[in-house]
Amino acid sequence: MSVETQKETLGFQTEVKQLLHLMIHSLYSNKEIFLRELISNASDAVDKLRFEALSKPELLEGGAELKIRVSFDKDAKTVTLEDNGIGMSRDDAITHLGTIAKSGTADFMKNLSGDQKKDSHLIGQFGVGFYSAFIVADKVEVFSRRAGLAASEGVHWASKGEGEFEIATIDKADRGTRIVLHLKSGEDEFADGWRLRNIIKKYSDHIALPIELPKEQAAAEGEEKPALEWEVVNRASALWTRPRTEVKDEEYQEFYKHIAHDYENPLSWSHNKVEGKLEYSSLLYVPARAPFDLYQREAPKGLKLYVQRVFVMDQAESFLPLYLRFIKGVVDSNDLSLNVSREILQKDPIIDSMKSALTKRVLDMLEKLAKNEPEQYKGFWKNFGQVMKEGPAEDFANKEKIAGLLRFASTQEEGGEQVVSLAEYLARAKEGQDKIYYLTGETYAQVKNSPHLEVFRKKGIEVLLLTDRIDEWLMSYLSEFDGKSFVDVARGDLDLGNLDSEEEKKEAEEVAKAKEGLVERIKTALGEAVSEVRVSHRLTDSPAILAIGEQDLGMQMRQILEASGQKVPDSKPIFEFNPAHPLIEKLDGEQSEERFGDLSHILFDQAALAAGDSLKDPAAYVRRLNKLLVELSV
Repeated sequence: MSVETQKETLGFQTEVKQLLHLMIHSLYSNKEIFLRELISNASDAVDKLRFEALSKPELLEGGAELKIRVSFDKDAKTVTLEDNGIGMSRDDAITHLGTIAKSGTADFMKNLSGDQKKDSHLIGQFGVGFYSAFIVADKVEVFSRRAGLAASEGVHWASKGEGEFEIATIDKADRGTRIVLHLKSGEDEFADGWRLRNIIKKYSDHIALPIELPKEQAAAEGEEKPALEWEVVNRASALWTRPRTEVKDEEYQEFYKHIAHDYENPLSWSHNKVEGKLEYSSLLYVPARAPFDLYQREAPKGLKLYVQRVFVMDQAESFLPLYLRFIKGVVDSNDLSLNVSREILQKDPIIDSMKSALTKRVLDMLEKLAKNEPEQYKGFWKNFGQVMKEGPAEDFANKEKIAGLLRFASTQEEGGEQVVSLAEYLARAKEGQDKIYYLTGETYAQVKNSPHLEVFRKKGIEVLLLTDRIDEWLMSYLSEFDGKSFVDVARGDLDLGNLDSEEEKKEAEEVAKAKEGLVERIKTALGEAVSEVRVSHRLTDSPAILAIGEQDLGMQMRQILEASGQKVPDSKPIFEFNPAHPLIEKLDGEQSEERFGDLSHILFDQAALAAGDSLKDPAAYVRRLNKLLVELSV
């Protein structure tokens, strides 16, 4: 190798310095993971070369046999990993090895807790696997040349993981990357063929690329060292092409960690081969935890796309709808062209068929998880529930299936956990109940104690309590489930249908007729503040509530529109009062119209507060209340 030129010393990005400090102080409880990460990166580099070589075959430079080699030197205490993939230019090395090139970097550093076990789950989700080399090495050297560049444009990168790195231009005859790890004192165990072979079999057997180690052999007579021979130590076949019966759970789990850059096992997976009109294989995974960028629209998402075992695209978004963006996996098609692009994917009718089938496959996998592993599904829902709630609006064809996977808090469950399915709700519905009742609000405490629930408590009818910001929007797309329609208990004129007896209905009509005068009087007092005043069928304990008109927006939707800068249509609430409440009886007997007006406004404002709304004129409410208190104390 020629003399280094253009040598310079550069500083790591701040986040990398912090990360290296964690790595060097044994962030991983399992040190051997460094080899998995470096092999995974090498595999990605080969995949990228394969893809670029489809349009530029000259990049293969005559070396079309793609592989990864791992070797060691006991005397020098080094482990070397070499690939003949895409390689790096000088700029690539500075960018990829000097920074954590991910949008979630700030989130990553913010979420580090200092607890080694917890923090180990965060590595890899941010593309920082290369730095795991510093767990076992006190110096790391990288020799690389990007395919297509001249031999004189090789690069040598070196660092001791202490805040800076050196970079120089070198001659490198072959494309690809060679990483040399100078092992720390006490890490000599990794400069051993048997140890390296076991790590590769354990973590990287699924890599669809030969991983070679030097053959252990004795020197011939008169030779100091035997000639180096290599042998493949992994299966080197694409895991998704193998029959399911031949793949162990551990292999599926390690493959997931490889493609998802995750450090936890997946919750579930589905491996299928489709033959017939369309031919493709798919391997889909449900992660155990949400990535930090789940709600960032620009965050990378989608499946790894292969065409006839050739890697084509890292994040192919067209195969699953957006609400399933957390699903990881691989799809390998025999029907697509090798020069496929994102634009072609969006227009290809084959993709629509595959997307429909893969979406159903994921929903079936989630149904199975919910049925067979309810505790695991509970964890899934905590992580991905809000994303799943986007489904009914986005995927009309599977609306009923998605609805079956939704989970809600309810008046039957303590603590506000979202654990109730719609099927469970209907299974314990009252005889004669043909509706699914729900109430939306800002917090669990607010909806749980809402006056709107009083009649439901009295009759023992379960109500779903919806407090996620997306819930009111969700319910605008869910009209029914299993033939039963949804009813917002705070909207319109509540009709309990068969759940009210004929006597109760008749009594309600008589009371409403008897209170027509009071209705008119309150309507006059409240004026433009309300759209309507009526006797309530909802209340048993509270004096009054505010109901929403059938076509009006609820509070959640109003807040979403306001936050996005959209104009919110004007609407006025319906004021309902409980004729049996002592305050209403007092109001009915009030002779002074001024005092009647003050009392009516106080009841209106109290009902608004109970609904979680803010008062339009808090000063007027306080003034009226103080006036009433003074009168009562005289």
